[in-house]
Amino acid sequence: MEKFLIISSLLWVIITGCENQSEGDKNQCSETSVVDEIDQRSFKMGFTTWRYAPNSEDQKNTYAFIGDHADIYSEHIDDHIPWNAWMQDSPLPSAFVQGIDSRVTHRIDDHELLVSVSLLNNSRDDLATDFDGSTPAYENFNDQTIEDAYLKHLQYIIEKLEPDYMLLAIEVNDLLINSPNKWEGFKLLMANIRTKIRDEYPDLQISESITLHNFYNPEVDNPEEFIQEINDYTMPMDFAAISFYPFFKGLHNQSQFQQAFDYLHSQVSMPIAFVETTHLAENLVVESYNLSIDSDHCEQQAYLNTLLHNAHQQKYKFIIWWAHRDFDALWETFPPEVKDLGKLWRDTGLLDEDGEERPAFDLWKMVLGI
Repeated sequence: MEKFLIISSLLWVIITGCENQSEGDKNQCSETSVVDEIDQRSFKMGFTTWRYAPNSEDQKNTYAFIGDHADIYSEHIDDHIPWNAWMQDSPLPSAFVQGIDSRVTHRIDDHELLVSVSLLNNSRDDLATDFDGSTPAYENFNDQTIEDAYLKHLQYIIEKLEPDYMLLAIEVNDLLINSPNKWEGFKLLMANIRTKIRDEYPDLQISESITLHNFYNPEVDNPEEFIQEINDYTMPMDFAAISFYPFFKGLHNQSQFQQAFDYLHSQVSMPIAFVETTHLAENLVVESYNLSIDSDHCEQQAYLNTLLHNAHQQKYKFIIWWAHRDFDALWETFPPEVKDLGKLWRDTGLLDEDGEERPAFDLWKMVLGI
């Protein structure tokens, strides 16, 4: 359930950001298409391996789909870290080993691979938990025991998966929002980690992702100071790794989407990659959060069109769409306590839950060139 233990502050941003919805006629999608402007695509296009249903055959089908409809893909490792095993040199948890081995078994030939690994928990306010739910004891994030264990964790994953691109941490700017007292130790830790990974794997392109929805007009006390701090932090990266869910920020049309992209480009001068992104294709209602967001397949297409336009114009390295297909069947298996959270991303696929293609998928295929 790695993606769906989201922070309460993010829900607050979604709820407040969606108070003023656009009310245009959505019965017919816009004729505007990025296809005409892209004569030669320079950026890669892909998906995460998030499956749409719980069975092994569904997992196999997900990898097959990505193999046919992408030229890059992402393995997103954002759940637990076997801290105790790394610290004590004891056997690794079988769930961890089996999870990594499964990803190795399903390696897609002739596709570039991004591997995203999170140091942080899903609330982005502390270290990720171990497989028994515990958090390792530490005085500061940059304690030597934490650094040594996390370095072993990354080395193991790199050796097994042999990625082309690597995120050493995920959505790091959210830590500064949620636990600012831990930020300085985090910076020292990751500076040491980056140096050692670069020394050992000089050909591996590395970065750490930031959330654009918490970087564009950030909901913080000192936004200018926050923006400058994150800008300074990203400077040592090989590329700017962006996580973006526009509906979290209350964005609903092409003009609003483009404002967020323009802001990003005004702040970032290094090569850009969207390492995880998507947009709703259906209305979202979560009564327990008093949350209602209007959207449809045309709004989803408008976002993808804007994303592709900017990827072309700004020469992005690649874009990763979160899930290729709505995961209603997988969502049905979620424990009750995370079902409402899982619903936030459930209806964002380029295919619906029945595997029917949405207009955005036609656009995707035309730009991909298949």
